[in-house]
This record gives sequence, structure tokens and C-alpha cells, in this order.
Amino acid sequence: MTKHIIDAGQVEQHNAKQRAELQADYDALGGMLSRRGVDIEALTAKAQTFAVAVPSWGAGTGGTRFARFPGKGEPRDVTEKLEDCAVINQLTRVTPAVSLHFPWDKPSDPKALRQQADELGLGFDAVNSNTFQDQAGQAHTYKFGSLTSTSQASRELAIQHNIDCIELGKTLGSKGLTVWVGDGANFPGQSNLRGALERYIDSAKGIYAALPADWQMYIEHKLFEPAFYCSVIADWGTSFAVAQTLGEKAKCLVDLGHHAPNTNIEMIVARLAQFGKLGGFHFNDSKYGDDDLDSGSIDPFQLFLIFNELADSQARDGAGFNPSYMLDQSHNVTDPIESLMSSAVEVQRAFVQAALVDRAALAGFQESNDVLQAAQTLKKAFRTDVSPILAMARLRSGGAVDPVAAYRASGYRETVAVKRPPKAGASGSGIV
Repeated sequence: MTKHIIDAGQVEQHNAKQRAELQADYDALGGMLSRRGVDIEALTAKAQTFAVAVPSWGAGTGGTRFARFPGKGEPRDVTEKLEDCAVINQLTRVTPAVSLHFPWDKPSDPKALRQQADELGLGFDAVNSNTFQDQAGQAHTYKFGSLTSTSQASRELAIQHNIDCIELGKTLGSKGLTVWVGDGANFPGQSNLRGALERYIDSAKGIYAALPADWQMYIEHKLFEPAFYCSVIADWGTSFAVAQTLGEKAKCLVDLGHHAPNTNIEMIVARLAQFGKLGGFHFNDSKYGDDDLDSGSIDPFQLFLIFNELADSQARDGAGFNPSYMLDQSHNVTDPIESLMSSAVEVQRAFVQAALVDRAALAGFQESNDVLQAAQTLKKAFRTDVSPILAMARLRSGGAVDPVAAYRASGYRETVAVKRPPKAGASGSGIV
């Protein structure tokens, strides 16, 4: 039986107060959708199938280049992060897996950590390596690169770290490794641009060779930071070329915040899906050069358009099309649990809205070059408020009608603030 962090009776009391109003809203939406030929019950059942992983590091307070302002009761180690992640899943019912980051989350007893996760009703998504920071006592620095370093010793250290992450992930039940490197240059002439990518591919081959048969390796690209002149894996084209070079188990990972402003991310999604190299997503949002804002907080229409392409690819490619979904955010001014819950709901919202698109009508308008009606077909689905569907899906799955309200009413943050006094030098995020 799954252990509930927040008392199930409290959640039920919360739901009891919301049930009648939710049913009225649900019935009203159902009537409107019925006139469109859409079965709200089928859509609600589809919503219940959606899942997005949460990042362990997202449970703690993030930071900027200038400071980190710790939150009260933030998790101090991986076991406490799992507790917070369990709260998120208990209330939203869409986040059944946690993505760990090593060495931030390296457990002293991996089997015990997996047992804790099992008891909390959680599993483990892809594990993440970290070669963008030097660790205490590290023999060789990553200051001038890790997988692309001109130092063979640094490259070998980075390769071995990724292999160690795979071994840890196997014990935990993970099936994937995400590789992101900050390698690149800050000055023209600092590195040989072609040589750096050659070294990356050579290093990546060593990691790829250690993958189990049923694993995937997700190659994550980022336009800039900390390499402000040239990042080695800066765009989807480079990521795609590397994935093609490595083999079938290598896929591209799209982080929504890792692109230049106004980039057509949904087109990138379509291209990668078309050629079988779309591995998954790190969902967040971005305004300028930031890459870790709450999902859907800036451009929810872009999020919808991405899921519209995913729905199209699912229709074309069938069950074999199964990208991995994960949130990847930094919470500096909000309660991380609240932000992760809200973000998970927003990603699920885009998933359901995309399912509302009349694909036959859209295809017809595209075929006849009826530009306005094609665009309006998408807008019609996007403008539909599917909140009652999401709330009903949570209710039927044992979650909370209003996750943030239920969370606040539970007093969880105040309770853990007492149990988790700040620990010097410890960060729940691992970043700062």
C-alpha cells in the first residue's frame, strides 16, 4: 500500500467541499463538448493516462548568479526530496516518477532508496550526470570542458562518471541517462570548434557502449551558458547529428528554455519526431535568456503547439512514439512544491487541449490552403478551458481537486520546516 505523506482524510475533506461545484462545471463543459462531437468522459480518461516526471533538484530552492535565498523546510538530502515529490504526486496524480541528478542525489544505499520510492508510490525516470561542476576532491578539473576537454584525464573522468550514473540508475530501476554539458568557449579562438565536437562524440561513444539494451541516452542541447561564445551542443541539429552517429539508443532531448527567443520549438519537435530522434522533454518556460521558469507561465500557446505536434506524431507513428516528459525548473521566489504542482497541471492541460484539435478538419484546411480556418481550428482547442476535466481526472485518480489549496490547507510546509532545520552548506536544489 502506498504511504501518503499528507493525510488522505484531509484530501478527501478538501475534495468534498469542491465536489458539487466541480460537477456543475464538468457537466457544463461536457454539454459544450458534446455539441462538437467530443465525449468528455473519453477525454477525462485520456487525461488520467498522462504522466510527467519531476526533478529531484526542483524540490529545493534554486538560485541566481548573485544569491540563493533558502526556503523554509526545503529538503536537505535525496530522501527528503522524495518525500516532497510524493506530495506532488499525491495531490496531482500525474507525477509518478522522479529524475535524480548525480552526484547531488547519490545515495549511500541505492536499494534502500528504491524501497523508499516504492513505499511512496514513486518510480525513477532518467538519471542525470553532472560534469558541469568540479566536485570536492576531484582529481581533474572540468573548468575548460569535460567530455570535450583537451585533457584526456578530464575526459576519462567525465566518461566514467556517466557510466557510474548508468550503474546507479540500473539499481534504481531507471531506463535512461540524460547528458548535458556546459562545454564550449567564451572567446573566439579559445578552442577548435570542430575538434571540440570530435572529442565530444568520441567521449559519448564510450558512454553509449555502457548502456543496457533497454536504455536510452538523451542528448540535451543548450544555446548558451556558461559557454557564451559557442556551446559544443548548442542546437537541435548538432544534437541530432550526434544521436545519429551514436546509434538507435541515442535520442535528442528538448529543453524548452534552451533556445533563442522566438525560436519555433514546435517545428524542432516535428523534425526530430519525423526522423525518430525525439527522446523527450524538459518542460519549463523562458522570457529572455532564462531557462527555468514555471511551465506555461510565459507562453502557454507555445506549450500547446508543441503538444499539437506530439499528438500529430502519435497519430502517425502509433504506440512506438513514446517520448519522455519531465519538468526542469528553478524556483527562486515560490514554494517549489506549489510551482511543480502548477507546472505539472499546465503540461497536462496542453496535452488535453491538443487532444481536442479536430484533426480531420485541420487536415482538410491545410490541404485546401485555408490558412485562417486552419489557424482557428488550433485556437478553438487552445481556448477551451479544460480545467474541469483536469480536476475530475485528479479526483477520480485519488488526487486533489485544487492541489495548491489542498497543499496549503495541509500545513505540510510548516510541518517540515520544524523537522528540517537548515543544514549549513546544504541546498535542496544542488545548484548553488
